[in-house]
Amino acid sequence: MHNETSAGEKRSKEFQFALAAGETITGMIVAATLVYPDKKVASVKPKSVTKRMKEKKFAASVRRENIMECEKIGIPLPEFVEISLKAMSEISDQIGL
Repeated sequence: MHNETSAGEKRSKEFQFALAAGETITGMIVAATLVYPDKKVASVKPKSVTKRMKEKKFAASVRRENIMECEKIGIPLPEFVEISLKAMSEISDQIGL
């Protein structure tokens, strides 16, 4: 259900919203990471990702509406970005960032 179009139905469960938001935020974070000089996810600030969300041309293929589904599970966007950055930082060696 991370892709409603392929599934042919709308997401309706918390897990589905969480999956879509979580899977999509990683693309935004990777894009934000790659514009930093050191290209390290640990350098990325939550505010930077949140700001980039408003820039339609930045990571244009990232579906911001999917990321915003974090609010449907009770997690405000700034907190969701922090959680996601922390999780990705913990595996930075494995993801090469």
